[in-house]
Amino acid sequence: MNKPVTDKPIVLLGAGGHAAVLFEIIRHQRLNIAGIVAPEINAEFSDYRHYVNDDDILSFNVDDIYLINAIGCLPGEGLRAALYQRFSSMGYSFPKIISPYAIVSDTAVVEAGAQIMAGAIVQAGARIKENTIINTGSIIEHHCSIGANNHIAPGVTLSGGVTTGEGVYIGVGASVIQAVTIADKAIIGAGAIITHEVDQQQKMLGHRATLSVKQDK
Repeated sequence: MNKPVTDKPIVLLGAGGHAAVLFEIIRHQRLNIAGIVAPEINAEFSDYRHYVNDDDILSFNVDDIYLINAIGCLPGEGLRAALYQRFSSMGYSFPKIISPYAIVSDTAVVEAGAQIMAGAIVQAGARIKENTIINTGSIIEHHCSIGANNHIAPGVTLSGGVTTGEGVYIGVGASVIQAVTIADKAIIGAGAIITHEVDQQQKMLGHRATLSVKQDK
């Protein structure tokens, strides 16, 4: 079952662009927002309690709230993963968030903290691991396994049986053919076409990444 958890108040970590998109999903699902944690907030969050520091979360008992990781993800940036790890290790829980405008197979598995945005399609037998973003309009075909702390950017297409490791970033509009493995912390550039395996921490850049490869190990 891929329905979001709704039985406790939630606190958002972050108030940037990704938070704004999540905020719309949360309001649509009528979740109870207990506060926003960010150094500053803009007008769209002004009706909710504002917490300036991450440590303010510690005033909430771990059993009384859920956290939503509303920090976005850029290539090579680790803040989102670090926040998730920190508060998970303390016992705080992160529910999965699935837009009502996404299509998720009943046989797909979506783990804690994963976020599936509007227009995304997750097909039969796919697995989305914890704290991963499947962003707007992405297609995750059958039996893909998407690792923890990934960002699958808007418009990405992953053919059947693709496997990604932990901390992988796949840029806007990239395509990956079937059964390819992308190892931990690899970065796939916007618009890249991936036709072979990608090594750990490798960068694949350019419109045809098979022809234009930059390695950073």
